[in-house]
Amino acid sequence: MNFHFDQSGPLYQQIADQLEEMIFTGIYREGEQVPSTTQLSQELHINPATVLKGMNQLVNRQLLEKRRGLGMFVAAGAQEKIMETRKEDFYHDYVQSLVAEARKLNINEAHLMNLIKRGYQNGSTED
Repeated sequence: MNFHFDQSGPLYQQIADQLEEMIFTGIYREGEQVPSTTQLSQELHINPATVLKGMNQLVNRQLLEKRRGLGMFVAAGAQEKIMETRKEDFYHDYVQSLVAEARKLNINEAHLMNLIKRGYQNGSTED
């Protein structure tokens, strides 16, 4: 388990983001136990309250579930929830701005679709 921290945001958010990525990529599978707050805080040399705050974000998003006396487990459907959230984020973060820029350049929908197809065929985003 490799966590990497930087100055991009609060530690608890980075913990939540990285645990989410581990669930998404299948490092932690649905129904599987994730390391305890104590384990993570000791391994990462971070305050347990900080780790718990990050993990609770995932509990609130129903990606992790607490099992009394047992610990935290990846919730059923967690990977699919992450996928759907990321698809929606992709639309808002990339597609909307792509379409807006295409309109500024007078690129119509058909031409834009051809450019996207070309990008898939070439395996790159270069023109």
